[in-house]
Amino acid sequence: MSHDTDKTRSEPQRRQILKGAAAVLASGMFPAIHAQEKITLRYLGTAVNQDKTIAEKFEADTGIKIQYVAVTTDEVAKRAITAPNSFDLIDTEYFSLKKIIPTGNLLGIDSRRIKNADKITPLFTQGTVAGKVVGDQGTAPKKVMYLEKPDSRKFASAPTPFMTLIPTVYNADTLGIRPDLIKRPISSWAELLNPEFKGKAAILNIPSIGIMDAAMVVEAMGLYKYPDKGNMSKAEIDLTIKTLIEAKKAGQFRALWKDFNESVNLMASGEVVIQSMWSPAVTAVRTKGIACNFQPLKEGYRAWAAGFGLPKTLSGRKLDGAYEFINWFLDGWAGAYLNRQGYYSAVLDTAKAKMEAYEWAYWMEGKPAAKDIKNPTGEVLAKAGSVRDGGSYEQRMGSIACWNAVMDENEYMVRKWNEFVAA
Repeated sequence: MSHDTDKTRSEPQRRQILKGAAAVLASGMFPAIHAQEKITLRYLGTAVNQDKTIAEKFEADTGIKIQYVAVTTDEVAKRAITAPNSFDLIDTEYFSLKKIIPTGNLLGIDSRRIKNADKITPLFTQGTVAGKVVGDQGTAPKKVMYLEKPDSRKFASAPTPFMTLIPTVYNADTLGIRPDLIKRPISSWAELLNPEFKGKAAILNIPSIGIMDAAMVVEAMGLYKYPDKGNMSKAEIDLTIKTLIEAKKAGQFRALWKDFNESVNLMASGEVVIQSMWSPAVTAVRTKGIACNFQPLKEGYRAWAAGFGLPKTLSGRKLDGAYEFINWFLDGWAGAYLNRQGYYSAVLDTAKAKMEAYEWAYWMEGKPAAKDIKNPTGEVLAKAGSVRDGGSYEQRMGSIACWNAVMDENEYMVRKWNEFVAA
């Protein structure tokens, strides 16, 4: 049968459909139907992951609106525990799951509804990078990745179809340094407390993360080896805090910073030459044309990871919309956007497809930049010929020593940390 006869046969049908649509428009029913279709998803998380460009691109692609609800890391967990109906999508760190999952407030995400679930990096599902097992002290995602069933309050010990969170962004953190002011190689966490940098060092003042940076230092100095830096005993907390207090009293710290911008300003001004730092903060200093390294250290990195979760109160079209957002997020555009900021994305293949070959080579393969490297807003981050700190994805993520965590002795730890801040 020729293709033409098909076309003529369907022509009356097509006219019928158009006539029907015209009648709907004339009756004024259409706007009501359209209004009903518009979904808004309330996205709870910290401001650092809530990017206006991502929300705009998602709405342009799907017609679904994202309404950002920006709160602090602690507040994200608090709302998940006390007000699960106040959001439709949560972006939270894996370490907070030990507090949230026992409440039963998160829905196990059905990975069969996630198109790229099987392509999520094995760092999360198996704790490996390029087949090599990485450090899992603290809350390694693989320990809290799966639930026994969709409404379970317990983590599954082996993979199941029900995931707690679908990873969004993750990275491995280390010390930031000003190489132009230090003028010698830095290769160990122990340097943070080296008296040579007295009055020019800074540490992160978020207790659960700062204490792990401190533990990396204590171990590097050869003072003590922790069975699990992410879950210390009271005696281990005491030892760690005592070390910090001694350094503080000796004038080691110029500042204890809490805010991203504060860390950027301390480094850019040269008041601080070595400190706890986050990769995008190093990038921000460099964008000002100031030398700043995200320094690989022989003891390895402290890693962190965040992911999307769904509240158990979600149902119907909002639930479908949330799954649509997660699928869209893993589809490559958002992954490429995050990779260009120095983060890592959950599904590497799809992000690679949305990046230029020279960008991928720089960000992910540790190769010298073939052209100037720009951030998503077009500012130059790295000149042609430069190499990313920490090298390739495999080098950096393969060198994880521990993961951000919430300790069993968290309340005691925070109390002791506050003694350090007040000392």
